[in-house]
Amino acid sequence: MSQRAESFDLGPLRLNSGEGRTIDLEVAVDRYDLSGQTYEVEPAVVPVRLDVSKTTANGYALRLRFETALSGPCMRCLEPSATSFAVDAREVEQPGAEDEELISPYVTDEVIDLTGWTRDSLSLALPAQLLCRTDCAGLCAVCGENLNSSPDHAHEPEPDPRWAKLRELEL
Repeated sequence: MSQRAESFDLGPLRLNSGEGRTIDLEVAVDRYDLSGQTYEVEPAVVPVRLDVSKTTANGYALRLRFETALSGPCMRCLEPSATSFAVDAREVEQPGAEDEELISPYVTDEVIDLTGWTRDSLSLALPAQLLCRTDCAGLCAVCGENLNSSPDHAHEPEPDPRWAKLRELEL
C-alpha cells in the first residue's frame, strides 16, 4: 500500500554510500492550463515510484517514474482527447557542489518536493500538441467545420484579387 505525499524526507532512510531504496507513493497533481485550455490529470492522485540511491559524496541519485493521462480538448479539432504518458525523471542532489547540474531544485535539507517534481517532469514529457488521434485533421480554416467528420470538405478558391480590374472590363 503506497502512501500519499507532497514531500518525502530522505533522512529517515539512513542510507550508506551505495545503498538504495524504492518507495511507492501517491502524489496529487493539479490540472494543467495549456494554450488557453484546461486539461485534467487522470488519475488526479498519481501513483509514483521513487528510487533513492546514496552517493559516495553524501548526496543522492533520484529517479521518479509514473504513468498518467491528460484529458481535455484536442489542440486541432477541440474534440475530447485523452493522451497517456510514461514519465521517467532523474535528479542528482550533491550538497556543496559548485556545478548547478549536481544540485536539484526539488531537494531542500534532504526533503524532496514530490508535488513540484511530479508536475514539472510531466510538463517536460508532454508532446508539442495534445491530439484526439495522431492523424487529426483539425478544423477548416474558412468555416470551422471539423475535418475529421467531413474528409471531403472543400470550398471554392477565392478569386485572385490581382485580376479584379480585368474582371471589370467589358469586351
